[in-house]
Amino acid sequence: MRTSNVLLVALLSGLLSACGGLRSVAPNHSTLSEVKAKAGNPTDIRFDRDGDELWEYGGGLRGTETYLVRAGKDGRVKSVTQLRSEAQFYMIQPGQATKEDARHLLGQPSDQSFLRNGTSWTWRAQISGERVQLIVHFDAKDVVLDKIIISDGAGDGQNRGESSK
Repeated sequence: MRTSNVLLVALLSGLLSACGGLRSVAPNHSTLSEVKAKAGNPTDIRFDRDGDELWEYGGGLRGTETYLVRAGKDGRVKSVTQLRSEAQFYMIQPGQATKEDARHLLGQPSDQSFLRNGTSWTWRAQISGERVQLIVHFDAKDVVLDKIIISDGAGDGQNRGESSK
């Protein structure tokens, strides 16, 4: 039991130090090598259409944060963005956005469900001090059908989502 507590504390310390390290990154000044020295290895690396390198740092307390570090071809950081936010979620437009768009806007999903007519992705997030689930349903062609925000704990328990149905 004691060993598992020590491991949990070490894991949480590592996640918190990564987030703290990202807060000290200065866009247009910091480099990716400095980001790695401060925050460690990213949980995902990908490239966008413009050739920018995108480093994703997922985790945070209870898996509710995902930071995206965007760097140009020169290795300089352009921006650091918290992806799991209400603003990012509302940029996903039912009937227009795709799985690729949702992945780009919110990062890697926490959970994935396979449904008869498509799939559903869920992201855990912390919005206005409340733990929530951001849920996006996709049709068989990977286009967003609808989306919803569901309270995951304390608060009024009201859904703040929207549906395209």
